[in-house]
Amino acid sequence: MNKPLLLLFGLLCFGLNAQITKEIFESFKLQERRDVSYYFPENYSEDKKYPLIVVLDADYLFDLVVSNAKFFSKYHRMPESIIVGVHQEENELRWEDCDFEQTTGLPTEKGKLFYEFLGTELIPYLETSYAIAPFKMFIGYDITANFGNYYLFKDKSLFNSYLIISPVLATEMESRIPSRLSDLNQEIFYNLVLENSKTEDRNRILQMNNAIASINKETLHYFFDEYKEPDHTSIAAYGISKAFDNVFKMFRPISPKEYKEQILTSNEPVIQYLENKYGMIENLLGFKKEVELNDIMAIYAGSLKKDDFDSLKALSDICKKQFPETMLGFYLEGEYLELAGEPKKAMKAFEKSFLMDEIDFLTKEMALEKIDAIKADFGY
Repeated sequence: MNKPLLLLFGLLCFGLNAQITKEIFESFKLQERRDVSYYFPENYSEDKKYPLIVVLDADYLFDLVVSNAKFFSKYHRMPESIIVGVHQEENELRWEDCDFEQTTGLPTEKGKLFYEFLGTELIPYLETSYAIAPFKMFIGYDITANFGNYYLFKDKSLFNSYLIISPVLATEMESRIPSRLSDLNQEIFYNLVLENSKTEDRNRILQMNNAIASINKETLHYFFDEYKEPDHTSIAAYGISKAFDNVFKMFRPISPKEYKEQILTSNEPVIQYLENKYGMIENLLGFKKEVELNDIMAIYAGSLKKDDFDSLKALSDICKKQFPETMLGFYLEGEYLELAGEPKKAMKAFEKSFLMDEIDFLTKEMALEKIDAIKADFGY
């Protein structure tokens, strides 16, 4: 692996199995060496794709982000991710990197260079060196939170997801950000987090929240969380876990609430919900996730509840591909054919399922009961 810009030293140990490494990144744009920390999943593999989470204020936020990501991915509430943190505590670099011109609200000269450092050096290095998925998330806090918003103003946003924690807003950002989010033609997850205490920018942040919340756009996923108890320091710990919960809902199994409020109330075929969910995962995260058995059962129940027999047939086809050795695909096909008024074909499907492996709630006894019932009813 070619790393001409990097001087490496281990924080814990060397290599990808280390999970966390710290490096000195020599930036041509900044003409500086910058401390950067990386987290790699324990079982990192070039055969998989990993979302990239970029964390500014790494001295404060990196460990929080890593611990939350490890917890959420362990319990399958988000995909395993690669996390990079830029350290900015020494000599108040965070203000130098992320400051803005008071008159225009644009980054200072140093800020422009830092913008290029992230966008044209650090992230491209990671993309060419590791298995990075299309999905990228930005996380920042007060002045560094504001800085992330500048990436919204590219023709195409560099990041798919933003976690903006109690931002120090640049000039006119309360109107510029909503306008840009309204114009962007791509899937964006925007999390705005605020403590419930008086800050210099509080009124402007609330104004920005109202403007963003009024945008009616399917590709914009906006979340605003205001917390009463935490102060300006502890707000970060509250915001990170909630943002992961918000952004990676698509990755989690379908919940009972989701089933009742979105699947049963939708006018679309039930199977469409499953296709949209897993299609978004593939498009954003860069890999094809196998359909979870929990989700299959939710779509199965919804198909029966709404008498959507075409969705039941489509679901049986998915199960045949994903669980080819089990009863599931042919058993669901049998139920579809039975409900569609094709008892002889249904019986053959149930007979095929009887010869295959049991799975979860499905047993050979259930298939046999179906076969016997059809024989009794139709005399086959």
